[in-house]
Amino acid sequence: MFTLPSLWNIIISTIVFIIAAWWIRRYLDEQGFPHGMTRGLLVFILAYAVSWASGELVDWAHNKIYGVAPPSQVERQVEQDLNQIVKDSGLVLPSQ
Repeated sequence: MFTLPSLWNIIISTIVFIIAAWWIRRYLDEQGFPHGMTRGLLVFILAYAVSWASGELVDWAHNKIYGVAPPSQVERQVEQDLNQIVKDSGLVLPSQ
């Protein structure tokens, strides 16, 4: 089931994104890579990947230290509603 990222994930991955984008831009300047849309897209994609990885690492560490949080009432209700929709539509889901 989809879960929202923790607050630490959001804070740290945002900081990492800013630092990674700055460092990648500086590196590409040193290499003489010309400015343009391709360069901007490259910086964004690489900074996003580093930021996402750092956020996953934060969530992994948080789960190792504190354990996985129990699902909230809203998450349980959404899961029940989705199961009911699937059941009503006649679809068969693979067993988990």
